[in-house]
Amino acid sequence: MRASGHYTPGMQRPEPNEFDPYYSLYIDRVPDGDVVEILSRQGAETVGLLEGVDEERALHRYAPDKWSLKEVVGHVVDAERIFGFRAMAFARGDGQPYPGMDQDDYARNAAFDGRSLASLVEEFRGLRASHVALFGSFGEEVSLRKGVASGCPFSVRSLVYVIGGHEAHHVGVLRERYL
Repeated sequence: MRASGHYTPGMQRPEPNEFDPYYSLYIDRVPDGDVVEILSRQGAETVGLLEGVDEERALHRYAPDKWSLKEVVGHVVDAERIFGFRAMAFARGDGQPYPGMDQDDYARNAAFDGRSLASLVEEFRGLRASHVALFGSFGEEVSLRKGVASGCPFSVRSLVYVIGGHEAHHVGVLRERYL
């Protein structure tokens, strides 16, 4: 057991046959180690990075056709929510396939720029804490369960890794182009 009372999952890095090859772009960004602890630490670092950004800077776009910083954060939240739901559904043995998402439609319809950055950061903080608690309860057997999303098979553990790598990717973009 972890000190927090969570079951120690021993969740191993997913094998290439456990996810659509496109997602190796994200999975490969997750360092070796306990992925649940990595998600917890990573989430806290991202919150720390964003807490110091003022509202004017949060509306910055590095090019006219690119998302604002708030939209990037909102996208990370939306994607984590979707990947996390899929991981939970597959962990629970839900056999139905799940559709893909059009990230641009989501961002366009979310009105993230009308929200405060603080509200987006708080939403991310709560969602990440919820996922850390959920994923921390998964044993290895659960992490190997599979389902279909966007027409491709995914294991539970591959989705957990995608969450970490997707965030790492976008935090890198934020550091390079926004902050």
